[in-house]
Amino acid sequence: MRRIKLGILQTNHDKTVEVGDAFPDDAHRFRDLFDLQDERFTYRIYMTIGGEVPHDLDEQDVYMITGSPLSVLDQHVFTDALLDFIRRCDAVKKPLLGACFGHQAIALALGGTVERSSLGYNVGVEETWFHETKEWMMPPRDRLRLYVFHEDHVTRLPEGCTLLGSSENCKIASFAKSDHIITTQAHPEFTYDFMACLLRFTKGKMPASTTKMAWDTLALDQDGSVFGAWATNFFKKALSDAR
Repeated sequence: MRRIKLGILQTNHDKTVEVGDAFPDDAHRFRDLFDLQDERFTYRIYMTIGGEVPHDLDEQDVYMITGSPLSVLDQHVFTDALLDFIRRCDAVKKPLLGACFGHQAIALALGGTVERSSLGYNVGVEETWFHETKEWMMPPRDRLRLYVFHEDHVTRLPEGCTLLGSSENCKIASFAKSDHIITTQAHPEFTYDFMACLLRFTKGKMPASTTKMAWDTLALDQDGSVFGAWATNFFKKALSDAR
């Protein structure tokens, strides 16, 4: 059986010694997450951080957009190309997943609103509760604990999109459009060691109370692998429905 071809649009390239040199990059963290599943993908990494996006959507079967410490509210060298790519995917119902920055970029591209949170940074392990159950949400859960690290958030859904999940500090933590787009504000690809490294690296760059609360939540179990299974099921179902 032919593997599904997954294109990963990487919107970050950490060049710091403390983080970038110590851990695999965003795309590889997602590869590690997906490789826990029985269903394996063939991967193609697009260095969107440098302006690379797929020219032909049929280059891959499905796509995802990674997180980034950059803000979608700023103009980057890749912003216009990325937003155009998202709109092209939507127009032909190409299966697409967005995480954190990707979640926000999809909302922005499709006419939603993204703003800086009045609460400041939302960091740690946070529970997302889901308002409806989709067929691809297997194994079944009504809530997932996932790593989060963001300051911006989606405050208004694009037309035609539905709210999937909310968290205490992020009302629109996950949304979908029809059966071809899903998003999460969280980082299911993060590991404990990576999050701990980020907290050490950002010490002093956030309020001490925020950092302490984040450290306190790291004792909680997190469900990144479950979301990985959900995303795999979503891609498979979206492709099956398109046939």
